[in-house]
Amino acid sequence: MTVEHKISISFDEKSIRNLLLSQHLKKCIRTALQVQKVPVACEINVLVTNDATIQGLNNLHRGMDKATDVLSFPAFEFSPGELPEDLNAYLDPETGNLPLGDMVISLERARAQAREFGHSVKREVGYLTVHSVLHLLGYDHVDEAEMKKQMRAREELILAQIVLPR
Repeated sequence: MTVEHKISISFDEKSIRNLLLSQHLKKCIRTALQVQKVPVACEINVLVTNDATIQGLNNLHRGMDKATDVLSFPAFEFSPGELPEDLNAYLDPETGNLPLGDMVISLERARAQAREFGHSVKREVGYLTVHSVLHLLGYDHVDEAEMKKQMRAREELILAQIVLPR
């Protein structure tokens, strides 16, 4: 059975290329949720913006006055790789969806990082999207050791499914 996720994507700048990027973002999100075996329809909101906007959000929400590549705003605190047994308690009663949260991606930063790492913008944006979905599902990399290794392994597994290897 196919789960229909509600993925809302908005862009600061309107362009034809953003329509293609929107489809790519949705594919990355759906694949991440499928690989993570999320059994219910989810709701995720995405803003694709620039460095100035993401810097303001980073300062407002994290107290860090600098641009970053992606910000994740989980609706719930889940354990990495483990959804709660009573998942129904987290579902929106009006839609029946699991509201996972919001993500903000700096396309400006993604373009710069793609050049820096020698791969495509599509790969970089795909990576940032998958990275953010994992944050929404409870993964983190605060300890630079085991948690980071666990998160990186999941990212690579999902990116391989989308055919976006390094």
